[in-house]
Amino acid sequence: MNIHVANAVTADLEKLWHAALQRMDGHRGGAELVATISREVAPDELLASLVREGVVWTIGNDVHLAGFAVVRDEVVEGIFITPNSRRQHVATSLLEALVGSAQPPRDGYALPGDRGMKSLYESFGWKARLLTMRGE
Repeated sequence: MNIHVANAVTADLEKLWHAALQRMDGHRGGAELVATISREVAPDELLASLVREGVVWTIGNDVHLAGFAVVRDEVVEGIFITPNSRRQHVATSLLEALVGSAQPPRDGYALPGDRGMKSLYESFGWKARLLTMRGE
């Protein structure tokens, strides 16, 4: 699999981005995480803004994009892997590349109840150190 920092918004990346947003929309804490990632950038401009910042990493082969991660300020803000590519160590390969990069992340966000993401981080020796609670 090829892993690199995205330098353009491709049709495949845009499709994955919208799938990730749709998944977040139905997940507890998802809207708050999207708001955190957006940093007040308009929703329709967010992906392009993140790509311009150089914080979107993609993983895939010559045929299709398997996933992406947003990494900013030493934080993995999100990882999304296509349903067909899950359970094939794609997220592990992506996180390995991030950890081995020139500016490796030190923290990662995981939504409440997202055991898969928490397990991924724990497989790298990362430990939960903060849980944010909010009253409605």
